[in-house]
Amino acid sequence: MAEKTLRKGNEALAEGAIRAGCRFFAGYPITPQNEVPEYMSAYMAEAGGSFVQAESEVAAINMVYGAAATGTRSMTSSSSPGVSLKQEGITYLASADLPCLIVNVMRGGPGLGSIAGAQGDYFQATRGGGNGDYHVIVLAPNSVEELGNFPKLAYDLAEKYRMPCMILADGILGQMMESMAFHFDPVDPNQLGKFDWAVDICKNGRKKNNVFSYKGDNLIADVVERAKRYGLIEKTEPRWEERDADGCDVLLVAYGLSSRACLEAVNKAKGEGLKVGLFRPITLWPFPTQRLGELAAKAKAVLSVEQSLGQLVQDVKLAVNGQTPVYLNAYPAGGQPDGETILTAVRSILNGKKDGLFDLQDHAEGFTYHCRRDLALGVQGDRKGGN
Repeated sequence: MAEKTLRKGNEALAEGAIRAGCRFFAGYPITPQNEVPEYMSAYMAEAGGSFVQAESEVAAINMVYGAAATGTRSMTSSSSPGVSLKQEGITYLASADLPCLIVNVMRGGPGLGSIAGAQGDYFQATRGGGNGDYHVIVLAPNSVEELGNFPKLAYDLAEKYRMPCMILADGILGQMMESMAFHFDPVDPNQLGKFDWAVDICKNGRKKNNVFSYKGDNLIADVVERAKRYGLIEKTEPRWEERDADGCDVLLVAYGLSSRACLEAVNKAKGEGLKVGLFRPITLWPFPTQRLGELAAKAKAVLSVEQSLGQLVQDVKLAVNGQTPVYLNAYPAGGQPDGETILTAVRSILNGKKDGLFDLQDHAEGFTYHCRRDLALGVQGDRKGGN
């Protein structure tokens, strides 16, 4: 059995990346992910790798570009507005078909926003974020243990498909501490072998590799080839978790930390004799569309629970494809869901009411979201918006 230790999420992530063979990290400080570069600065050299605190987020992502081009397992991390600054570099990495790991420990937005944990970067992550037609694989952990173990999966997928992979976590997950274990053996990057596309010293007449060139007239063919790869990923790589989801009356859909609040609601619902299930997408791209559609067809209603104004719900709606009413329970800009408020929304749905819900079927105007802020001071209440 793997040894369990008590770790903070960000530190588990950093240690997991090193164990997964990361040997280059470049980053720039921003809350709430600062423990990641701090940990890397302390332990990367010990692992035989390099740590660079770049002069900016823009510099950091371009350093990752350079390191990834050599076939080195490379990584950067940031939080929301910092990841926005990295978008140009990310689209260049996608264009060059370079595998790397990008981590976003999300905070409230838009703009500078706040340092509270949030999920408002879903569109940015799953829709590419930068210019052009491209995707990155997006993994969404919901525990410190997953946060520590996902870097290995991220690198494996990134190298298999030659593309960037992103781990998307909210700020609370990065800051919380839990008992966790690593479920993979440490990776020796020297045993991974050489990639035939990697830039290195040209020996024995080997043709010079070029990981970037202006595509010009070849751009269409290049984009189409990548689209075929994306299609394969959408068929073979979706990952998800489901709890009591098959045949439930109300199906909750949530990712990351929000899914844990939903699981609390599912357990509370059992005590009341209510049939409530949970569907948690683990890959946000590729989204597990087919399985969610199958489960939603058997339910009376689907409720998207997210720490954003309504982003995940768009993919939920596409998956459900009009088979079942879809509702939204939104907690934007740092609001935090809890089991009881989610269960209140479930009861409302089952009673034929729409209090506190945004009904996508009827395009209702207005919504209610619950916001738990500054619990240390005992402040808790509802915030309402709409007409």
